Amino acid sequence: MTPGQEEALYDFLDTVTDVFDLEDVVTFIKNIEPKRTNHLTTEVDAFINLRKLAFPIGVKRWISRRGYFEPLSFVINPTRLELVNGILIPGHRCVPFVNSNLLPQEYTFFWHGGQIPFTTSEGPPEDFYPYYSIFGEEYAPQYVARDNAENELAYNEDPYDDPPEVSIKTLDMRNIYRESSFVPGDRFIARTLDWKLGSFELEKINKGEWSNSDLQKWFDAAEEGFETSFNRLGAASCTEEQIAFAYWYGGSAMSKIPAYALEEFIYNKTDKIETTAYGIETRFWFAGREIPDRAELDSSDSRPDRTPIEEILHRLKIPVSEYVIQSYIRDFLYREDKEARLITERLIPANVHISSREKKFLADYIESVLEEFRDFYTPFTDKVMGPIRQRAGELHTAVIDLAARLCKGDIEMSWLPRHTFIILSQIRGHTASVMEDLDSDDAPPEAELEALDNSLDSMIETYADIKELIDEAMESFRRNKLAVIRVGSNLGTVKERLVQLSIGGIDVWRRIIAPENLILRELHKIIQTVFGWHSSQAYKFSAEKTPAEGPGRKELDPEIRLQDLEELDIIELLYEYGTKWTVRVMFLSRSETPVTKPVRCIAGAGIAPPEFIDGPLKFRRVLAALENGNDMDRLNARQELGSEFIQGEFDLDSCNRNLNALFFIKGFGADR
Repeated sequence: MTPGQEEALYDFLDTVTDVFDLEDVVTFIKNIEPKRTNHLTTEVDAFINLRKLAFPIGVKRWISRRGYFEPLSFVINPTRLELVNGILIPGHRCVPFVNSNLLPQEYTFFWHGGQIPFTTSEGPPEDFYPYYSIFGEEYAPQYVARDNAENELAYNEDPYDDPPEVSIKTLDMRNIYRESSFVPGDRFIARTLDWKLGSFELEKINKGEWSNSDLQKWFDAAEEGFETSFNRLGAASCTEEQIAFAYWYGGSAMSKIPAYALEEFIYNKTDKIETTAYGIETRFWFAGREIPDRAELDSSDSRPDRTPIEEILHRLKIPVSEYVIQSYIRDFLYREDKEARLITERLIPANVHISSREKKFLADYIESVLEEFRDFYTPFTDKVMGPIRQRAGELHTAVIDLAARLCKGDIEMSWLPRHTFIILSQIRGHTASVMEDLDSDDAPPEAELEALDNSLDSMIETYADIKELIDEAMESFRRNKLAVIRVGSNLGTVKERLVQLSIGGIDVWRRIIAPENLILRELHKIIQTVFGWHSSQAYKFSAEKTPAEGPGRKELDPEIRLQDLEELDIIELLYEYGTKWTVRVMFLSRSETPVTKPVRCIAGAGIAPPEFIDGPLKFRRVLAALENGNDMDRLNARQELGSEFIQGEFDLDSCNRNLNALFFIKGFGADR
């Protein structure tokens, strides 16, 4: 599609409220932009489906987000802070019942037909972040910064520290709270008047007016909606997309009042859904489970209507638009380089293989654009954008090169840091967006340039951190492989296996070395030991079924040996302890030793939770209360954690002392 046709598509989706089909939207676009329509039908179909722009209700039939959400109502539950100060902070509360292109301060609210006036509220930014967290915890500072120009300047002064105080636009609710005798526990129903413009009518609901059974219907539908969206969409492109499809899959029961406020449901009610890390971002996910990493850079954000040059790069796992290529060309001119081949080398680094035919096609394209740009480009007018674009290009090249190197198989993926490819994909995507913004003859406003520069600083720092971890992992992997080769020549050696144990939902893990003749029942006792648990609950090991066995998981015999698992093509297990805790068991590399050694832990992180705590979500909440709560919160948290829980860093020596005691008592690893 042309830029005009793409803009027309989004205009159509922002306007249409009835069910529509492919012909409806194509006709609308042709009336706006009649040029280049040969493949328009296919391209529109791909855009809507691949980018999840509307909800499917049949073959090539959809309903737009406006069409689905505009007739619906939702619940807002004011906090004590808001009641005390006579305000209401729109924040994330209207997601997904409003156009995501609008900022919260652009919404309008009405009470008994009259518009509610706005006021401003001042305070430390961390006081306001919880009201924007559903957008993604990492984006909360950006929403606060974009509330007004003064905030933006304050954040740009130091990109590494929050300003001491900010102000945000809030609803002035003093008269409404007073006249309606609003008390804690009362709620508002917000009825969507206009999804596109972000306008809502508020109505009060008294505390206790809704029955628990009616709220339970909504609660059950919400849990099912979220879990279905996770299963079908994965982590999705953002939290707003996850939420929108959760309402869609939740069906009619989730689209009706009575209901819980979304933030109340997510953060206080459900124990099946939680916020979890997704690289350097956050998503909602199954509680206690980690979002799986990828095995290559994510290319799902590439355009469905790729041009021939974009298609070549997409096949090379470089999912960029022509605007990024043109940004590389502008960088070439800014540097005043002489050889055009340097553009190709930066765009396609050494570890990416490209055929001579594709390289020639790319070189011809670059040369044609270069000739066009040379006629009007001057480094002087590019002096503001040039340095930022140059840094962005260097970072983009480095990420592509590193990802390609990792995909060559020089290291087993299980050795890489958590979410390696997710993080690299996010850095690449963000950097590509910066380069697209800088593919222009006219510089954006100074404040926007400064924000781009600061965000690029953050991406460069994140890349340096993940690359350091990757380099350490590769060195450890290399040393391990050399050790296997050295020791493997000895006669009468004992085979051992490196095993990673990670508790689902929290950043707590251990890496142990154990003999391959160990049985799963003994591995259970090792897991209990390294996490300080006491076998008070039932357990089981399970693994994914093979394709021949069908979908799902199969429970494993606790008497099976580790060495037998490889014959069954099993390299990863799930250890379920009780109903709330799961441990991911990954079998890494194999080594040999001339003598029998005890089971030993070689690395780990995080203090393990007490086994009686009700799952990872509860554990995280208790820790948050212990660290950030008031005196009563901290007292309650300590009581919940129990007297044996000692907060601090993981103690490797203590862990190995406990394993040694287990080894000598039970004789693990001895020949049978």
